[in-house]
Amino acid sequence: MDIALEQVEYRYQPNTPFERLALHNISLEIPSGRYIAVIGHTGSGKSTLLQHLNALLQPTKGKITIGDRVIDAGKKEKNLKAIRQKVGIVFQFPEHQLFEETVEKDICFGPMNFGVPEDVAKKRARELIRLVGLPEDILAKSPFDLSGGQMRRVAIAGVLAMEPDVLVLDEPTAGLDPRGRREMMDLFYELHRAKHLTTILVTHSMEDAAAYADELVILHHGELKRKGPPREIFSDPEELEKWGLSVPDIVRFQSTLEKRLGKKLGKTCLTAEELAEELQSLLKRGGR
Repeated sequence: MDIALEQVEYRYQPNTPFERLALHNISLEIPSGRYIAVIGHTGSGKSTLLQHLNALLQPTKGKITIGDRVIDAGKKEKNLKAIRQKVGIVFQFPEHQLFEETVEKDICFGPMNFGVPEDVAKKRARELIRLVGLPEDILAKSPFDLSGGQMRRVAIAGVLAMEPDVLVLDEPTAGLDPRGRREMMDLFYELHRAKHLTTILVTHSMEDAAAYADELVILHHGELKRKGPPREIFSDPEELEKWGLSVPDIVRFQSTLEKRLGKKLGKTCLTAEELAEELQSLLKRGGR
């Protein structure tokens, strides 16, 4: 499902002494099936932007097209439930959204609330619990008896149970250790590929943005500053510094290495594997 924002503005508490401009003149196209990472420092408008993607927030100016639905500023929209079924959001600490007495009931709650028959919802729960890497017998357990990592996977299964076309991830690895973060990001990437999901990742991690996204979107003080492929964006660290951002560690290491060698490698490497390949190629050429 394609998503397009046209000159979108959003103000919190408009026409009050507490009015605050959070998004300004955002125009952005997100084609179906793409993996987009939205990056920016704290307060740049990332979380506000993502809440517009399934109409949790509606623009104070401009319009948003989500599939075949158009959300115009100032118009009272009806049946937003259909949008929220197609655009699933995994918020920070999604395990805080769990509330049912069993894992199965928690996963089934969303689809049944959208009119899916109970037997179909239970079948989805069985399929998805395995897909997120948990054993099927966990369905009978209370979600509150699980580990934090297991709870997070259950919450993700609950979002996937509604069979969204678009998956929005708001800092989904917050609070996880490096291994847990890598496992979770790999899981999302496999879901993106297997289910052909449009995936939108909001993150502070330049490493995750570099490793998984097709395209980066940079927000700064509520404005869209730049959009482009990770390799292109991270090839200009000075520009990123203007917006309070840095390059991934591997890009910084490559820059230091190039200065010591007195040579430029063939491309900006986004992973350790890419850097190893470039160095191997350099050695084969005899360091020329």
